[in-house]
Amino acid sequence: MTKFTRRTLIGFLLTGLLALPGLASAGETLQRIIDFKVLRVGMSADQPPMTVKNRQGGVMGYDVDLAQALAAAMRVQLDIKVMPFGDLLPALEKGELDMVISNMSITPERSERAYFSGPYVMSGKSILTSDTVLAGATDSNPLNSGDVKLAAVKNSTSATFVTENIPEAELVLVESSDAGVQMVLDGEVNALLADMAVTKLAVLRHLGKGLVTLQAPLTLEPIGIAISREDAQFQNLVDNYLDSYGKMGLLNKLRDKWFENAEWITALP
Repeated sequence: MTKFTRRTLIGFLLTGLLALPGLASAGETLQRIIDFKVLRVGMSADQPPMTVKNRQGGVMGYDVDLAQALAAAMRVQLDIKVMPFGDLLPALEKGELDMVISNMSITPERSERAYFSGPYVMSGKSILTSDTVLAGATDSNPLNSGDVKLAAVKNSTSATFVTENIPEAELVLVESSDAGVQMVLDGEVNALLADMAVTKLAVLRHLGKGLVTLQAPLTLEPIGIAISREDAQFQNLVDNYLDSYGKMGLLNKLRDKWFENAEWITALP
């Protein structure tokens, strides 16, 4: 696979994207970006491979590359602001951010607070396991057995999913995804139920240890870019860019880079 560098990314974007309409009639957010030549993007930096800190303390991931693409297309500087996931939407509502790109699923509740452009990725719940039979599941039925022990992060939507959809399985609550992965490796649970990105990353980080994940997630969760509900011009501009990225194949390239290629894992702490 050809290495997909930042220079390749920028070159890919500058072909036909800079002429997109939208800058002429600016709303408040867009006007601020034009005036200050800066795009402020909020991320949690703890959701690999979407957004995560590297050994040098910088932020990398699918969402980072996408943010760089948008800033390059707008011909402005990118300012990534790292904050806890729960603080991202409030910061957007206060005008402290221009957008949120942080593996944020589009839900009715969140859509009351922000406009979502996308989805740019379809995610969902999946399992990490060393059991090839369980890994072949196409729905939650094979997991719904008293003989199956499932780990899930405490207070997560994954734990709620197990409770509501796999009630017969034994649920083991863990403090972090890493703890759940270790339980799978140690044979203490049959599987870890988590977001698809988490399970794919675990397989890449532990190559040769027999870990597998589902070919398709158990649920579908659209991931989008959150921006202000008050700026229709900016909404239209971001929609146009994402549509172009999809048609030009950029989103597929980012998916290959961060979900299918393990090279980037060496940069993790």
